[in-house]
Amino acid sequence: MSQEFMREKKVLPLVLSMSLPMMLSMLVNSLYNIVDSMFVAQLGEDALTAVSLVYPLQTLVTSIGVGFGVGISAAAAFFLGAGDRKRAGMAASQGFLLSIVHGVILSLGLSALLPAFLGLFYGEGSIYELGLEYGRIVMAFSVVVTVQIGIEKIYQSMGNMIVPTVCLAAGCLTNIVLDPFFIFGIGPFPRLEVTGAAIATVIGQMVTLAMYAVWYAKKGLGIEFGPALMRPTGDICKRLYLVGVPSSLTLGLPSLLVTLLNGMAGAFSSIYVLILGVYFKLQTFIYLPASGIVQGMRPVLSYNYGAGEKKRMKQILGVCTGLDLAIMAVGMAVFFLLPGPIMRMFTKDAETIREGAAALRLISLGFVISGISVTASGALEALGEGVASFIISFLRYLALIVPLAWLGSRLLGVQGIWAAFPAAETLTALAASAIFFVRYKKLVK
Repeated sequence: MSQEFMREKKVLPLVLSMSLPMMLSMLVNSLYNIVDSMFVAQLGEDALTAVSLVYPLQTLVTSIGVGFGVGISAAAAFFLGAGDRKRAGMAASQGFLLSIVHGVILSLGLSALLPAFLGLFYGEGSIYELGLEYGRIVMAFSVVVTVQIGIEKIYQSMGNMIVPTVCLAAGCLTNIVLDPFFIFGIGPFPRLEVTGAAIATVIGQMVTLAMYAVWYAKKGLGIEFGPALMRPTGDICKRLYLVGVPSSLTLGLPSLLVTLLNGMAGAFSSIYVLILGVYFKLQTFIYLPASGIVQGMRPVLSYNYGAGEKKRMKQILGVCTGLDLAIMAVGMAVFFLLPGPIMRMFTKDAETIREGAAALRLISLGFVISGISVTASGALEALGEGVASFIISFLRYLALIVPLAWLGSRLLGVQGIWAAFPAAETLTALAASAIFFVRYKKLVK
């Protein structure tokens, strides 16, 4: 399969054709997260809080898988753009093997650390026990997540967005369908509650991986791939990790952020932990379409960078930035205008709805400006500038928002935590613009 269309097709149709399938699959994934939370919420606020506490660890696994996968995609697409298909196959094959290694380490490590992690928030009681019940199952299957993401990024590097979309959507829909059966014990299924939610999640992930295996057996990848190319080589591994490690750290920062904010918000009331859990699942419904644009942009930008198409690179960046800003504007409007109805999907408690609506309105004020940081960070990863991308994300998810939230909580109470979101997004966007233009100017010389 030739990838010349990534250098020849008009930019807007190309970006949309690359991005829309991923946007669709990620929207389905976001829908799964929301529906899953709605089902769990029917078991009570303790159950939803417990699952929300485990969510940062799940996000960490996904972040490491996606982060390293970005390294695979950037390397393979760069080599394809440069016309070196053999090295593109080596990048894909070695990346696949390393994704398995990462997954095994995460499965073992996070399963062992889970009790201590939950103990940071609740040393005993219902929430702690429910968190263990749910977390032990989903953490044990972390390797399935990292492997399926690695395969997804290999397909994306070649401009094939349809296969990952179909496989991911199938897994998410399987999860959505199975949730009520396993959680509530419909028909012949036993009532398993939060354990049932975990089992449905794992089955959905395995369905996605199984579909990739079937597809590969029938159609292959389009480049050379297999054990003969999997033996790690220094130059390929260096390229994978130079982007993959900073990208993984970048994507893992939200997990640390959620953990720190849970501690701050929980000091006021446990309902604010619930509100944060709901927000971070809801915001994926907004940010993942923007991420879909970035995912569509990465292989195209990497390919044209490898091919030396400087003018086309500028066109790609302009189109993708405009699309991301438009998406985030829609997200801000939804969160600002309809926060009450959104919160009612997860709880019937009047105080939680009122406090959650206030939080969503305030946090949403930073959505539009954040589109600049999201696009700049993704573009730098595509250009092999993983460290510069990480600096932007470090500012956004830790260096700015955490101290601002801490200070805000001291001055304004819990409202100060919510106000820290738009303040940090604005400052990060200014820094991201400066970092991007400095690095981009140097790269294209």
